[in-house]
Amino acid sequence: MDKQKPTKTAASETAAMTTTINCGAVLPRPVRRILQNFLLVWLDANLQESDNDFKNSLHHLRKIVASVTTFTNAQQCVNFLSEIKKEKVFMIVSGSLGRQIVPEIEAWPQLEAIYVFCGNQSVHEQWAKKISKIKGVYTKIEPICQALEIDRQRCDQAMIPISFNGLDPLFMYTQLLKEALLEIEDDDKKSIKDLTDYCREQDDISEDQIKLVEREYRAHTPIWWYTAETFIYPMLNRGLREMDVNIILKMGFFIRHLHQHITELHGEQKGSMPTNFQVFRGQGLSMEDFEKMKKTKGGLMSFNNFLSTSRNREISFKNFARPAALNTNSVGILFIMNIDTAICSKSSTPFAE
Repeated sequence: MDKQKPTKTAASETAAMTTTINCGAVLPRPVRRILQNFLLVWLDANLQESDNDFKNSLHHLRKIVASVTTFTNAQQCVNFLSEIKKEKVFMIVSGSLGRQIVPEIEAWPQLEAIYVFCGNQSVHEQWAKKISKIKGVYTKIEPICQALEIDRQRCDQAMIPISFNGLDPLFMYTQLLKEALLEIEDDDKKSIKDLTDYCREQDDISEDQIKLVEREYRAHTPIWWYTAETFIYPMLNRGLREMDVNIILKMGFFIRHLHQHITELHGEQKGSMPTNFQVFRGQGLSMEDFEKMKKTKGGLMSFNNFLSTSRNREISFKNFARPAALNTNSVGILFIMNIDTAICSKSSTPFAE
């Protein structure tokens, strides 16, 4: 993948607004489907599509969040944000327009994080430090990309689908789909082509990432793809979270490959695993899900996806649970899971390190 650094640039500072939505090629098409759980909105009155610095910055931002929509008009941007219900939004905003609109929208639950991009850092830090969702005030695009990468990972971790009752329809549908997908035998080459063609049709995944899958899918293990910084994990997470049958079917071959890989590793590792051990998972939960979880005390919880955990409590706590607690729309949670291999050996769900 291209490792070129983003071009340095600074957002212009002006309170003037135009009536143009400056979205260019990244403006969502009417028939386009969202394939990931998040999108990036960039608001600046002086954005110019023809500017090379803007083009380079946009190119590198799309490697982190494929769906990017740019605005030069604050009200049109606010209207766009107000219509988003199922996705999380990361927002880059110029200092002057940020000071104007951020206080009005900061409490919106769909707004995950804000990055102020300006030419005078000291001026805008004064008002920005009062707003918890603002991750920082920046004069260059590189640190925004770095912060966005970390926040995107945390967002993905927090949006894994969870059922808080064993009879929840989502739980049952997920189990039935999983069993059906694991039984299917098809042509992997055709399945990869179907997936990449589908991604191109929706225009929600960067072309670089699609080409990477086409070129190198067989060169890496399924677990590598699941944990790599590509669209695979976010898209799978989205499909299972929304029970989007189109996404699930397109990714069925990968679900099968990943399950088989974990099963193989489990067989290799089970002889050396301790009988009992703990793993940890830190993440954010929405207020709604947190209330559901409190009512499920003593009951059954199900993570309706492949679940990543850590043996290291501090990593799970500091990197995921604690940062989630700083978001006013979520609760930071540290799950502590006690694994009894004697019980797990009777389950059809494999696990591995």
